Amino acid sequence: MNAEQLAADLRPKVRASMAEVRSGLERLARIPSMSAAGYDAAPVQRSAELTAELFKAAGVDARVVGRQGAHPAVVGRVPGPPGTPTVLLYAHHDVQPPGPRDRWQTDPFEPTERDGRLYGRGTADDKAGIATHLAALRAYGGTPPCGVAIFVEGEEESGSAHLMDYLVAERATLDCDAVIIADSSNWRIGRPAITTTLRGNALVTVEVRVADHAVHSGAYGGAVPDALMALTRVLASLHDDQGRVAVKGLKHSDTDGLDLTEKELRGYVGSRPSVKLIGDGSITSRMWTKPSISIIGLDATSVQEASNTLWPVATARLSMRVPPGQDAKAAQDALVSHLETHIPWGAELTITRGPTGEAFTGATTGPAYAALKAALGAAWGTEAIDIGQGGSIPFLFDFARTFPGAALLVTGVEDPASNAHSENESLHLGEFENVCVAEATFLGLFGATRRS
Repeated sequence: MNAEQLAADLRPKVRASMAEVRSGLERLARIPSMSAAGYDAAPVQRSAELTAELFKAAGVDARVVGRQGAHPAVVGRVPGPPGTPTVLLYAHHDVQPPGPRDRWQTDPFEPTERDGRLYGRGTADDKAGIATHLAALRAYGGTPPCGVAIFVEGEEESGSAHLMDYLVAERATLDCDAVIIADSSNWRIGRPAITTTLRGNALVTVEVRVADHAVHSGAYGGAVPDALMALTRVLASLHDDQGRVAVKGLKHSDTDGLDLTEKELRGYVGSRPSVKLIGDGSITSRMWTKPSISIIGLDATSVQEASNTLWPVATARLSMRVPPGQDAKAAQDALVSHLETHIPWGAELTITRGPTGEAFTGATTGPAYAALKAALGAAWGTEAIDIGQGGSIPFLFDFARTFPGAALLVTGVEDPASNAHSENESLHLGEFENVCVAEATFLGLFGATRRS
């Protein structure tokens, strides 16, 4: 059976289970399962237990597993017909903190439908990934045409610190020929995509100190610099006047701009009309294949608490996205070297290196990739395209190391308007049905190949 006919046969089955699948998604989205340090761990445990319950109802022998000091994960397995390959379905059940509640139009932990979208924290990233896997399994009544393993982790949003521990401990359960990572985005509404490149990442914390203690700004200003003045000069050196990263030793490459326009990009991010885009080359290359450095945190005297004082110390946290093809630690070294050579006025500089994650370049050949591309095209009725993403999924390296023969396929449950990690996160419900049909179709097409 070809992909188009299989997708047509599966769509009514997916649609028949959609109410139950959506109910499960909404139950998950009501749980504030923030895995970041400082948040209550109990909701993450509850979301793991509910995830296992939902997969059991879909025919999977699922169980909650834990490791010392880690948030819980859910693993499970359904055997396929003899001789068929096995696909590992990945998602995560933890979420980002909601941020300021007054920036949400609805309660972030009460899923709400509006204009064909389901709003709430985790409705897209990545509890929709869990729901997609459930819908695909339900389309086959819990007896899929290939082997299926599931792995739903509970600390992706806080760095996946124990992911490798879980992969090693549960290797027999998770052994597979392909991995579907349901944690990315499609190109736009109506156009499916496979994410074939992802930038890596590297964190650095920079502290600048100019004195032992604070002093009167009127008495000493003009002769003695304050720490924030020195820090801002260091930070300003990271980019040139066009906004291009000015750190030497980082790789830059261009990529197909596809049909993304500046107007469309501005609409996605809510850019102010007066603000110009930074960088050069195609817009997609600026976000996918060139480095970026963002200042994601700053510790200094707050405006509310400001007095006529020269503050002695200021700190910033930098997030660097590393282009595909460059070693993340080498990129971090280049950033540290730049900072060390651009500190003004002899100020003391303390640099703390944070974690790094490698960039990803996926294969665009092989039976798993071909099956996914055909399934996406059949579900949407238009050809799927290969795209990059500016974000990072560092744990892909761990999957590649644990299952070296498996194809790694990164798929989209989101669209550019999903607003993942920000306020008013949402899932486009029409696109979600297509995502579910595509994954169910993939299982059928992949099951028709022989295990290598």
